[in-house]
Amino acid sequence: MKRFIEGENRSQSTLLPECLDDYITEDNPVRAVEVFIDELDLIALGFAGAQPSATGRSSYHPSVLLKLYLYGYLNRIQSSRRLERECQRNIELLWLVGKLAPDFKTIADFRRDSGEAIRNVCRQFVILCRRLNLFSQAIVAIDGSKFKAVNAHDRNFTHGKLEKRMRQIDQCIERYLTGMDTADRQQSDVTEIRTARLREKMVTLKSQMKELKQIEEQLKDSPSGQVSLTDPDARAMATSTSRGLVGYNVQTAVEPTHHLIVAHEVTNIGTDRTHLSRMARQAKEAMETDELNVLADRGYYSGDEILACEEAGIVPYVSKPMTSGAKAEGRFDKEDFVYNPKTDQYLCPAGSHLIWRCASVEKGHVINRYWSSDCPRCPIKEKCTPGKERRVSRWEHEATLEKMQRRLDTTPEAMRIRRQTVEHPFGTIKYWMGARHFLTRTLDRVSTEMSLHVLAYNMKRVMQIMGVKGMIAAMQA
Repeated sequence: MKRFIEGENRSQSTLLPECLDDYITEDNPVRAVEVFIDELDLIALGFAGAQPSATGRSSYHPSVLLKLYLYGYLNRIQSSRRLERECQRNIELLWLVGKLAPDFKTIADFRRDSGEAIRNVCRQFVILCRRLNLFSQAIVAIDGSKFKAVNAHDRNFTHGKLEKRMRQIDQCIERYLTGMDTADRQQSDVTEIRTARLREKMVTLKSQMKELKQIEEQLKDSPSGQVSLTDPDARAMATSTSRGLVGYNVQTAVEPTHHLIVAHEVTNIGTDRTHLSRMARQAKEAMETDELNVLADRGYYSGDEILACEEAGIVPYVSKPMTSGAKAEGRFDKEDFVYNPKTDQYLCPAGSHLIWRCASVEKGHVINRYWSSDCPRCPIKEKCTPGKERRVSRWEHEATLEKMQRRLDTTPEAMRIRRQTVEHPFGTIKYWMGARHFLTRTLDRVSTEMSLHVLAYNMKRVMQIMGVKGMIAAMQA
């Protein structure tokens, strides 16, 4: 065929065979993968098979399987069966693992048995990023996102869902019994077939009811009030959609300069409220900084968590949720009352002083109460309270929250920085995962899988920042 670029003849032999290394360019990412893993101390990181046994069958070195997984997650190949196929046809993998072709069971077992060691490798790459001075600012943005588990929505049960399902089965059984009575009064070949089919359905429904009774017993012993049949650690969580999802809540701390994930954690708690201080401390430790600024949305607003950050030398910036019932009804909000720390009094919109009256302990918190005796005679009382007097509650550490609010008022761009920093990694990783998200089960194995995703994400970001050659040179320096 003339005027077209022609390929080589497949049956043509060569006197000097081409070297496999010739197919891998100098700036190919697999070269950075090899250098990074070869520089690791796999024994210190906790890989059990790094030291071979004196007897028994020879095994694959952990570095081979780790290279295989890191390459797979960099290229959106997370399945062990797909990795097995790629080892036999992918030139980059043939070069990376030295033409070794482990079977899918060996590949899957490595991820299952080396969970803690793989998570240590992810932390080691964060340390490398710190040594390369990629964390130029002592700022991180923290956020959580829901990731779908292997467990289907219909395989997760709560007390409400269980009662609804039992009620539906009872209604079906009653309807089938009525249909069978009607068929008995109309004897024919068709009604006999219909009656037999209804009996089969009745047997199926009774079997399902028996299974639901067993699940009901499991629910009584479940502290979370949920039972997931496929993945026992997965939990139903509320999302922006009405149905929600069954999965895990992944927490990340991301630095704003290069959008690298500094710290991450997988939980099966559906809310973010209790994760602020723990994620902030992990980020501070990973970045090795004396003081750290933390940006988070209103889902993390908790007095205890904010106080814990302040005590740990961490400066939080957390939006306050607008949940005032008085303001929703058109009355004065607590923000309309100005506190004077010198006199320990509040000044109301009408100009009266609310003085300290009493203190109480609620859920382990010391709460002070303030009110004024002028309320019954106040001309704007209907705009303030429907009660006898307007009472204002103040937590003993309320000054910490007020100090944080003043910081937010003077840095209005903080929440914009948070949004454009921490949302990007979640969108990228979910895009790589595809529709199914996690492939493994239980919290420990899901944490390992997430660490591989984070490691691949961070490595790809560093390659884009420094280039493959620059990254290799920095790691070998």
